[in-house]
Amino acid sequence: MVNDGQVKATKSPFAMRQNEVKVFDGKEGYASVNQAVFMIDMGYINELHFQMLEIINEFEFITSRQLYQVMQIRGIEIKDQNKVNDRLENLIKSKVITRYFFQSDEGKGIYRIYCLDKIGKYLLNSRSIQCEWVPTDNTKPVFMLKRRLAGNQVLLAYQTKAKYFRNYVIDPVLTAKRQNIRFKVSGGVVTMEKDERVYDFVFEVVRRNPGWTEKFIEKMRLYAEFYEYFNTKDAGFDVPPQMVIVGEDDTHLVEIFKEIVKNRIVLKDSSVIYTTDLRQLDDTLENSIITFNYDEAKGKYVMDVYSSELLAPKLDGDDFGDIEIDTNAIIE
Repeated sequence: MVNDGQVKATKSPFAMRQNEVKVFDGKEGYASVNQAVFMIDMGYINELHFQMLEIINEFEFITSRQLYQVMQIRGIEIKDQNKVNDRLENLIKSKVITRYFFQSDEGKGIYRIYCLDKIGKYLLNSRSIQCEWVPTDNTKPVFMLKRRLAGNQVLLAYQTKAKYFRNYVIDPVLTAKRQNIRFKVSGGVVTMEKDERVYDFVFEVVRRNPGWTEKFIEKMRLYAEFYEYFNTKDAGFDVPPQMVIVGEDDTHLVEIFKEIVKNRIVLKDSSVIYTTDLRQLDDTLENSIITFNYDEAKGKYVMDVYSSELLAPKLDGDDFGDIEIDTNAIIE
C-alpha cells in the first residue's frame, strides 16, 4: 500500500466536484440470505470477511485503502491491498455489502466507497453484533459520504501518526442544551493523553456542497450553544474540547473563517482551529493545523501554523497499544 507521505495530490479526493453524483457499482438483482449462508458453508466467506464486515459497519462508508489501514492497525493479517479488494468482491457478489463511485464533470472517481447491504445486516445480527443500518442509509448524498471519508482519514492519521493518541469516537452525538437538539460531530472525536492529562479534539468536516454556508452556520450555532452551557463532565469531557474544522483546502478554510467572523460565532472558553484533508497525508501532523491571527502590521488576518506538543510524531517502534474505539457512543 502507498503510504500517506507518498500520496501526491493537489486536490483532496474527498473534495466536492462540479455536478458530482454517486453511481451504484454493486451487484444488481436479488440475493437471499440462503445464498450467503451457502457461501459461508463452502468457505467462500470466512472469519476474515466477517472482520472486514464489522469494520465497514463501524465506519458506515469507507474506501478499500482505509479498510486496509484499519486492518493493519488492528493486527488483522492479510497479505496486501489486492487481497482486501478480492475479499470485498466476494462480499459484493453475495450482496453482503455494496459499492459506489463518484462521477463529475472532471470524470469518474478513482476510488470506490463500500457500505453495508441488507444481507450484511442479517449476518452481523446473527452474531449479536449491533448494526443500525437501514436501506435508506445508502441513499445519502455525495457530500455526506465525503464528509465521512474525510473524517475517517483524520481518525486514521491521528491513530498512526500522533504520539499521544489515546482513542477515538467515530460518530458521536452532542446536545445543544437550550434547544435540546442532538447533533452529530461529522468528523469524530480524538482523545490525546500527555502527562496523565486528557485532551479532546472535536473534528467537524465541512464540504462545499450547494448551500453549504447556511447549513454550516446553523451547525456552528448548535456548537456555540453546547460550549455556552458546558459543565465539567458534560459530554464526557472534563473541559471543553478543542474544535478543529476540516476544510477541503486552504482557500476553503479562508471561506469558512470569514463565515464564522461574519456571523459572530463564538465558542465560550474555547477557540476554533483548522485543518484540511491533504494536511493529514503529511508524514507527521506537526504542521497539519492552522489558526487565523490578526496581524497589526498588515492590518488583516493571516494564516499561521498551530504549534502543539500534542501533535508530536509517533516514534519508530511505537506500537498502537491498547486502543479504545467507541463506535456507537452517544455523548450527551
